Amino acid sequence: MKSNQYDNFCEVAFEAKSENEGFARIVAAAFCTGLDPTVEEIADVKTAVSEAVTNSIVHGYNGAGGIITMKCMITGSVFMVEIHDDGVGIENIDRAMEPLFTTKPELERSGMGFSFMEAFMDDLKVDSARNKGTTVTMTKRIGAQV
Repeated sequence: MKSNQYDNFCEVAFEAKSENEGFARIVAAAFCTGLDPTVEEIADVKTAVSEAVTNSIVHGYNGAGGIITMKCMITGSVFMVEIHDDGVGIENIDRAMEPLFTTKPELERSGMGFSFMEAFMDDLKVDSARNKGTTVTMTKRIGAQV
């Protein structure tokens, strides 16, 4: 990925451990501060990133560890974040995106991860292949309320 495609770009990789979910939230929030977001916009980004990273840890890697890559990009007033894991992948993306659907009811998962991502971001795209991993791409226009 060429960084000159964007006004600003960063990429970080971290272990798929629950304690790194907060790290991902802070990195994404700090990265988009150049757009002068509102407190609400920062909270939206942090919540969506938290859900995507948690899904990678719990579902992608089944809690067994691995690497999560997060890319943050800014173009104009649009913030984009991409969360990628090389985990087990999603068998049925449409089903997985249904509210209240979870493959881990024994872990008391709510099945609302993708619903939260959709609610807090302007756009959500999920690409996945069994045993190859999942990439969640989310965008949010910052500061340009119409």
